[in-house]
Amino acid sequence: MKYEKNQYSEGFSICGLVIAGIFLYWGFNSLFNGFWFGIGPHPLNLWWIGFIWIFIGLAIISGQIHALSNRSRLRSIVKGHFIDNPNASVEEIAAESGITIKDARAIILDLKARGELRGKFSTKTGQMKTISIDEQAPEPQKITYCLNCGTPVKEGSAVYCAYCGSRL
Repeated sequence: MKYEKNQYSEGFSICGLVIAGIFLYWGFNSLFNGFWFGIGPHPLNLWWIGFIWIFIGLAIISGQIHALSNRSRLRSIVKGHFIDNPNASVEEIAAESGITIKDARAIILDLKARGELRGKFSTKTGQMKTISIDEQAPEPQKITYCLNCGTPVKEGSAVYCAYCGSRL
């Protein structure tokens, strides 16, 4: 996989998908309206240009799909570096993997948000202090709520609500 600068943080774009949708709309609209209603000797009968707009829209969409697949590869690369060296700093991960520091930080935040990487960095050295790496994302905890007050009850063995004292 060839890495380009800031590919993770700037590679995928919702705006790109919107632009692709606009091109696809223009293309299909041009084909449908031009082909069905514009057949004749008119000099501006350019319904076939719709194929060009459709091609551009599909090219943009395929680029966005490629960017998404690269994001998952980059996440696995950074996670693999933390598995090999649990006390690494962001700068060390970036230097070893060839990923920019900006992307390494974004990937670490994504891994933490997904629950695949847990730990804190040292405020003095910048190295990871306590780390827990999950190979699979954790199952979301099943949280029940008190029927009386609506407070979340996290303990599965709780019989009474800790907030209002009602029987669960």
